[in-house]
Amino acid sequence: MKYLSIGLLVLLCHFSVSANQQSEKDLITQVVKNYLIAQHKIQEPLMDGALHEKLKKRTYWKANTGDEFIMETSRNTMLLVAKNYNKSGTKFPNSPRVEVQVFDIDERVASVKLTADDWIDYMHLVKTESGNWKILNVLWQYHDTSKHISK
Repeated sequence: MKYLSIGLLVLLCHFSVSANQQSEKDLITQVVKNYLIAQHKIQEPLMDGALHEKLKKRTYWKANTGDEFIMETSRNTMLLVAKNYNKSGTKFPNSPRVEVQVFDIDERVASVKLTADDWIDYMHLVKTESGNWKILNVLWQYHDTSKHISK
């Protein structure tokens, strides 16, 4: 009986951790989707809620001169993107591709891949002291890497 009780306790703890992990995964997935929806639907407040104040978004880029460099986008620029980029409603398809893969969650950090129509984002998220998941780092690339150039 004693071993049965211990076994049940271990099993309950396992399900509790699994349920909590799934809940965190759902929260993280929603934050990542909000980041993309904010760009599609011109919703700056949604973007604001998804981004950490120290966000750094980076990709490699080629200048007109042919020199390659790391291009960095700030949180403020992403807020402007959410406010203005798709005002015409023509920047994204009617049924956009939104695939979110949560690779890992460990307490207050997570690693995620977002695949959209034209690009991929590898993201790091942090869970704030207040319990909200925020996007801290983004490394992105167009699917068509020839687009990584200034014209």
